[in-house]
Amino acid sequence: MLPTSVSKGRSSSSASRTNPMFPQYLRRIIKWQQMDIEYTFWQMLHLCTSPKVVYQHTKYHKQTKNQWARDDPAFVVICSLLLSVATIAYCAAYDHSATHAIFVVISVLLFHFLITGAMLATFCWFLTNSYLREDSPNSHVVEQRVEWLYAFDVHCNSFFPMFVMLYVLPFLERTTFFLYPIGVCIVLSPILILSGFNPSRYFMNMYFSRRL
Repeated sequence: MLPTSVSKGRSSSSASRTNPMFPQYLRRIIKWQQMDIEYTFWQMLHLCTSPKVVYQHTKYHKQTKNQWARDDPAFVVICSLLLSVATIAYCAAYDHSATHAIFVVISVLLFHFLITGAMLATFCWFLTNSYLREDSPNSHVVEQRVEWLYAFDVHCNSFFPMFVMLYVLPFLERTTFFLYPIGVCIVLSPILILSGFNPSRYFMNMYFSRRL
């Protein structure tokens, strides 16, 4: 779900403005009392069970606060803590050096999550704002640009289900149960395509509420 409309008359002036939200976002990282922890866990649960609900709330956030990105850093903070705890658990099970364990935790947190995510978010943010937005014929339409923090939010949203699958599920038993739906998809996909039903188009319409 990306904002696409743009006004040519305001593109240059809007591009030069810095987003005052980012410094405030960084300051709130160390202020737990300002974070909505309960809502963050609610988002994490629905990212694994019903991502459509999370992106609908993103649309509501845009309508009420006129920004796509989260203004609460709780998701990044809690995801970093969960990633650190899971990495420490792996180090306790497989690593025999405390120094190396600390190095692994820091490298996983910084490189696998934050730095890689920031690089991907920057690339997608630049690509979207530069080449993927549509020009609106109405000059009175307020310019909509993809915020960098929103691009980073997309990275966080996609990272959390992967974190659950790669870091949490290996501690469980009989996890092959989660592979059974793959066999169903392999069997049903050719049948659905031959019958004229496009699963990809259906899910795009379901998540973004738009006929493609």
